[in-house]
Amino acid sequence: MTRRVVITGVGAVTPLGLGADTLLDRWVAGESGIVGGVGSCSDFDPADHFSRKEARRADRFTQLAVVAANEAIASAGWEDELPYDPQRIGCVIGTGIGGLGSLEEQTDVLRERGPKAVSPLSVPLMMGNAGAASVAMRHGLHGPTYGVVSACAAGAHAIGDAMRMIRAGDADAVVCGGAESTLTPLATAAFAAMGATSQAGISRPFDKNRDGFVMGEGAGVLVLEAADKAEERGAKVIGELLGYAATSDAHHLTAPDPTGKEAARAVRLALADAGIEPEQVDYVNAHGTSTPLNDASETQALKAALGEHAHRVPVSSTKSAIGHLLGAAGAVEAIATTGALQRGIAPPTLNYEEPDEGLDLDYVPNEARPLETASGNGGARRIGISNSFGFGGHNAVLCLAA
Repeated sequence: MTRRVVITGVGAVTPLGLGADTLLDRWVAGESGIVGGVGSCSDFDPADHFSRKEARRADRFTQLAVVAANEAIASAGWEDELPYDPQRIGCVIGTGIGGLGSLEEQTDVLRERGPKAVSPLSVPLMMGNAGAASVAMRHGLHGPTYGVVSACAAGAHAIGDAMRMIRAGDADAVVCGGAESTLTPLATAAFAAMGATSQAGISRPFDKNRDGFVMGEGAGVLVLEAADKAEERGAKVIGELLGYAATSDAHHLTAPDPTGKEAARAVRLALADAGIEPEQVDYVNAHGTSTPLNDASETQALKAALGEHAHRVPVSSTKSAIGHLLGAAGAVEAIATTGALQRGIAPPTLNYEEPDEGLDLDYVPNEARPLETASGNGGARRIGISNSFGFGGHNAVLCLAA
């Protein structure tokens, strides 16, 4: 029998503010965290969470991961004491780029002041596994701990790896998610040079006038536990991770396969892993980047995977409210999906004004609404999927219930 995996804690730092509840409250209210064409975590001040020494030793993406993890661990009831043997608790934190801010800063130091002025902390500041390592050190987690680097799918891959770790019996619980902070001169210029980011500075997924994604930063962390262990300790269960799948387009380093066939296969495999039929899906949290190619291919993928039900299920994009958090996106969106299922609300796709040819699903334009339970679901709980499709053709899909 497959070991069930439940969610007992969540934490988030996003452009909508500090906290997982803040993320969903403000998104459901139709508020945007995008200011001046950028989704920055303006409410986050490292001095509120770290000593000066601690802040100096952690890149901003690592700081965001630690703060999100602190909230998740507290909400799971682990704040005073770990509920399991620390060797049975893992930590997997994804990122798309890692400590790019530190890399850029120290490159400037090297050029301007020479090699002797470069900080000895440079490597640990910029390495992609620093988020996972820092969270594990702060909370004394001795189980399997590593980082996942798979562009915009990293956060979802980290959660999927964590689920499989628990199912395999390698851990009883895993702290997992994603973090990113690349609002830096190089990243901003590089994405603009690719033509990937919006010149208008507006995230409008699935809209005819979409012109690219809006860059954002943030972190999302979940505490996953084996259901039997969580029940033994009397944990409050927020949701359940039913299934996960990952595929590869093997098509292009930045552009998705326009047919969406491998993204569709990831959706089908995640549902099969969960033992769920397409008609049982109540909600889809789309990758929804606001780029012409992604939104079109994702729509094709949903139609292929869900059949006629694709036209009945609400599909919305968190990125319309916070921008694209790259390696943190999948984790933040998994948290948002779980919250939407819990509350029975389909959050809106903001800035949606004009339909595009062929993009004809229910994108929940501009206003949240009650989330109806799919007729095939039986009404016991709501079921959703969260899509993450990253540069490199990395597809990751999570199937969640609450």
